[in-house]
Amino acid sequence: MNKSEAEHLFGHWIEHNKGHAKSFRDRADAIKEISSGSAIGLGEAADLMDRCTEKLVEAKEKL
Repeated sequence: MNKSEAEHLFGHWIEHNKGHAKSFRDRADAIKEISSGSAIGLGEAADLMDRCTEKLVEAKEKL
């Protein structure tokens, strides 16, 4: 793998994670009507996904 390929892969992962975090937050509002506990869990998962994304950005910057 070369640097360009690695940068592309990191970029894909970063955008993919951002999409998941947004989806979790969007769905948490709808799921809250069914289960507030599940909605809270989704919010926490979104926060963890954001943290993972931060780590991916840091790793990409070190390439």
